[in-house]
Amino acid sequence: MRVLGGPELTALINEKSSNLPNLRRLFVEARTEAEESVYSRNAFYNLALFMSSVAVFSLIAQRMNGQK
Repeated sequence: MRVLGGPELTALINEKSSNLPNLRRLFVEARTEAEESVYSRNAFYNLALFMSSVAVFSLIAQRMNGQK
């Protein structure tokens, strides 16, 4: 049994991944431009909401540590 390492392993992974379809491209092609726009906008709002909630929880934690 031969163990692959370094460049051989990288070449094998690249060869295998080049045979797979790009899933992102498949999903984009399955949606219309309007659907893709709505999907992208919702993803942006979800990201902004997540980052805002992390910032709020961080501020609350800092204030709670300051009271001790």
